[in-house]
Amino acid sequence: MTDRHTTRRALLGGIAGATALGAAAPRARAAAAPPLPSSPVSLNVIDVAGQLQLTQGAMDAFAKANPKLISHIAYSQAPAPELPGKIKAQQNAGRVDIDLVLTGTDGLSAGIDQQLWIPICTDYAAQLPDLNSIYLPGALKMQGLANNQAVCVVFCPAGPIFEYMPDAVKTPPKTAQELLDWTKAHPKRFIYARPANSGPGRTFLQGLPYILKDKDPMDPKNGWDKTWAYLIELGKNIEYYPTGTGAVMKELAEGSRDMIASHVGWDLNPRILGVVPKEAAVFTLENFHWVTDAQYWAIPKDVAPDHLAVVLEMTKYMLGKPAQAMTYDKGYFYPGPAVRDVPLSMAPADSQKLIAEYTRPFYTKLFEDVPSEVPLPADKLVFAFQRWDQQVGARVGK
Repeated sequence: MTDRHTTRRALLGGIAGATALGAAAPRARAAAAPPLPSSPVSLNVIDVAGQLQLTQGAMDAFAKANPKLISHIAYSQAPAPELPGKIKAQQNAGRVDIDLVLTGTDGLSAGIDQQLWIPICTDYAAQLPDLNSIYLPGALKMQGLANNQAVCVVFCPAGPIFEYMPDAVKTPPKTAQELLDWTKAHPKRFIYARPANSGPGRTFLQGLPYILKDKDPMDPKNGWDKTWAYLIELGKNIEYYPTGTGAVMKELAEGSRDMIASHVGWDLNPRILGVVPKEAAVFTLENFHWVTDAQYWAIPKDVAPDHLAVVLEMTKYMLGKPAQAMTYDKGYFYPGPAVRDVPLSMAPADSQKLIAEYTRPFYTKLFEDVPSEVPLPADKLVFAFQRWDQQVGARVGK
């Protein structure tokens, strides 16, 4: 996978530490939005999750259609860990020049923890669609993690799924025990990346407790006894754990490995880009649940009122079906749309062609039939990463 795509994926880690019971508070609590500007403004948008490929097209379309509101949009990118300090410093100086943050769950949670975001879902509910009614069920769950301080704009069921080369794996495993048995019979031919640095690795780690029917899939400390034992046993047949998913995909493509942990975005996007052979196939294990992923728009506190007014209008546009249809992209966050009733037929022609050629028809049924779960909250995910590093990663091949 290209560095651009690898970077996008690497920045998606973590999950919001705060949760909410509903996607949006009652609309009656909403405040009036500031008035729109009398002359067009220039907006500064920062992306800390590789989201621009999914949503920049919609922002550019909105700007083009509204020249009286926007004169220019400046885009920049930064690592998610750098974001809170940057915004906090601007807020303390009374000079906030970041108007919109494109973030995954990591930057979102850090901003919630430090109270950086405008609670737009309560303060400005009247300027937004009714989030509870427009979202897909999985996206609505992910919106709950935003604690009313951001809006979910892109959604992916994620995984865990497993990818393999059919010429090397004639009969793919159907259960966790069969996967373990396969790795024993084919040592060093299965691989997954270190979960702290890999979306598929992270999804595999969090999805395994559901597959194994562990005591409490949301409690890696006291509820994952089966999971930790399984991962240690599996690790005896794994040569090493790459530091990122890009290396895993490369080894699958080169034939160094026959089977890997993956998820739907990492299945489609590398094959569309030609990094992984088109004929690579996937399977799921018995009892699996989707562990979902999402990306958000957040507005820092103290943004200039006229800029805030424009960003609210653009956010409303982003939640509309034409803008949502652009998020099909090249399968990177497949499907992409967070709102209901946005079929592939609404996507740009190139996306339609590529997705139709590379997607797997059975995904649609899996999306509909398989339960979806939100990821672990930040503190529990950090614990899971640390324990994996200590008890699994450090014991590779032992």
